[in-house]
Amino acid sequence: MIARRVLLLLPLLALGGCATFDDLWSSVSRGANAKVVPLDERPVQDPLDPNAFVIESAGQTVIGEPQVVFARDEDTLSDLARTYGLGYDEIIAANPGVDPWLPGNGTPILLPTQYVLPNVEQRGVILNIATKRLFYFPAAPEGELQHVRTYPIGIGRVGWETPLGETTVVSKAKDPHWWVPASVRREHAEMGNPLPPVVPPGPDNPLGNRVLKLDMPGYLIHGTNAPYGVGMRVSHGCVRLYPENIEVLYTLVDVGEVVVIINEPYQFGWRDGALYFEAHTPLEDDTMPVEERLVQLVDAQVNAAGQPLNEHLRNYIKEVAGTPLGVPVGVIHYDPAEYMARARVVHNTVEADPNAPTLTEVREMMEEAETEAVEFASGSE
Repeated sequence: MIARRVLLLLPLLALGGCATFDDLWSSVSRGANAKVVPLDERPVQDPLDPNAFVIESAGQTVIGEPQVVFARDEDTLSDLARTYGLGYDEIIAANPGVDPWLPGNGTPILLPTQYVLPNVEQRGVILNIATKRLFYFPAAPEGELQHVRTYPIGIGRVGWETPLGETTVVSKAKDPHWWVPASVRREHAEMGNPLPPVVPPGPDNPLGNRVLKLDMPGYLIHGTNAPYGVGMRVSHGCVRLYPENIEVLYTLVDVGEVVVIINEPYQFGWRDGALYFEAHTPLEDDTMPVEERLVQLVDAQVNAAGQPLNEHLRNYIKEVAGTPLGVPVGVIHYDPAEYMARARVVHNTVEADPNAPTLTEVREMMEEAETEAVEFASGSE
């Protein structure tokens, strides 16, 4: 069944050796490592709830588990991402070397469904634009465990950055009208695609059917009529969710809820006494140099004994950050077989959508979004 190795470039070096996840994936395929059960010998389980998790112990800041699913002929990575609660960039980063449009029947796809929680106070809505992910922490009744919901998000592209800072939800609306900002109308007019001053509710409304308005003029958390762009930099600064995700979040978040927007591509987290490090590709217009950001984070991190990380660990973390795949990897107690050894093999639950655009149409939409992002980055018209 395992026709191709997915994790071709994972630079997750064992602390005392040079084994990589590429070697590990090969050992999973061959069953050569006694600690790793080959994927086709593991029980196929039901997938995790893609959005809802429980923080089971004090100090736990890593949630979820890695999962693996076998693609079918008709599957794309976009289909798999949406089914399992991921954004487009997340699943692409975790599966280098896999064709996103034709992964191939029987190809094992790593689902990066384990997450480091943002290192800020766990309350309300937290948006990490670097990881393109939203976390919602509802108030936990005294004596009960903290729950957290998480969703992939689309964010502002280059030239239309999603702002950082703390704000609140000031209003909510179902089936909203979109009052098109003058700047957006000018942009579309220059592109030969003029927009009306107001777009009514319906399938042509890019806000989808739910909106949370922020106390940042012009910025919203909303649904979308183009779900294939969730998990990418495609918006004019607003935050987009899959339609099914915004409908749930809308029922949970009240007016007055705190929203914190951060930009943290590198994160440390703890679970069961083990330290993890998660690295994402920094945004191309990040104002803080990558090296400076990483050094500041590592300088502030300590081990379980409260001691600074030694030079060996610092070099290891730098290696991981050099090829960011968006998966939490163990640091101090890292076993090179551990990550894939505990990956759940799950049922392929992708359902055919009769109203979905064709593969060619989806590819064209994605290429158009990426082209626009490049044009804004380069300053071209």
